[in-house]
Amino acid sequence: MKLVIGNKNYSTWSLRPWLLLSHFDVPFTEVMESLSPQSLSTRLAQYSDSKKVPVLINEELNVWDSLAICEYVSEQYLNGRGWPKDAAQRAVARSVSAQMHSGFTAIRNEMPMNIRAKRSIELSDDAKNEINQMQLLWHRLLQNSDGPWLFGDFSIADCMFIPVILRFETYGITLLPSTESYRDAVMANVALNSWIDAALTETEIIEVDEAGENR
Repeated sequence: MKLVIGNKNYSTWSLRPWLLLSHFDVPFTEVMESLSPQSLSTRLAQYSDSKKVPVLINEELNVWDSLAICEYVSEQYLNGRGWPKDAAQRAVARSVSAQMHSGFTAIRNEMPMNIRAKRSIELSDDAKNEINQMQLLWHRLLQNSDGPWLFGDFSIADCMFIPVILRFETYGITLLPSTESYRDAVMANVALNSWIDAALTETEIIEVDEAGENR
């Protein structure tokens, strides 16, 4: 099984299924494609018609889109452990994952993931509102969680939101006291630290993702 990803410093969508596979020790081979715009569509078209990363390749099956890949991995390799056991919590976890997948566009557009950098940035009111909304969402979920993760045990929902924690680290976003423990659990995760270590060794610069000023 292969997972095609983009640059680890920048590619939030690649990180999400990579993190699920790595956290649960599911064997896979990593294939990295540069996100440099030069021939990007041509290079990515060999993996899927979406011409985007990530793409999971398992024999004759190609699965694209980060959330679809996570669903497939949970069903085929984790006996459903990618989601909470409780049906109600599972429904909420899927809801917030879909919310992250399709929403919070101001955060995504104004605060590109850039693990190597520490930046200051002037955010729009929309981005500030989304940051507050996201932290309040985490706060509510953590109040009902019996573990360090959003739903107790590590889940796909955490994979969806962890790249935002990395964005907050890059741009110096102050967290609510009630969400700091979640940030600490994220930053202590062994699989994530493996990704971060690799990102820090990358030297390629994707200009469109170099937002803000050094701090």
